[in-house]
Amino acid sequence: MPKMKTSRAAAKRFKVTGTGKLKRNKAYKRHILTKKTTKNKRNLRKPAMMDKTNVKNMKKILPYL
Repeated sequence: MPKMKTSRAAAKRFKVTGTGKLKRNKAYKRHILTKKTTKNKRNLRKPAMMDKTNVKNMKKILPYL
């Protein structure tokens, strides 16, 4: 069996927490920020957990994480 390859694109976007959950950054924080409220932008800074429906696929893409 050859080694499994990690998806480098996914490895740069997701981190694993101590309990094994996948952590991701929120979208919509790159540009067109003038029309977004300060509260909205502040909440976009906080990391979010990966939805449980996607976790199985992500574990396949990131075998060594």
